[in-house]
Amino acid sequence: MPNGTDLYTLDLSDASFVKACGGPCTEGCVTLARIGEDAWALGDSKRPEAQPLRFTTEELAVAGIDPVRFGLTV
Repeated sequence: MPNGTDLYTLDLSDASFVKACGGPCTEGCVTLARIGEDAWALGDSKRPEAQPLRFTTEELAVAGIDPVRFGLTV
């Protein structure tokens, strides 16, 4: 399992982000991409220029974010 620092060394250039919305897509949409075996990148669809946050699968679960909602498998 990567630690928090290692997650930010992973390359995002080939990451395939998908979007899920908590309400109307003008309010609360986030993007999620698997960036490694146990690594995810979470972005803000309204601020695509902002650096995505990085999480392990366990951290994502603790935050209440389910990749299945994005059509992704864990």
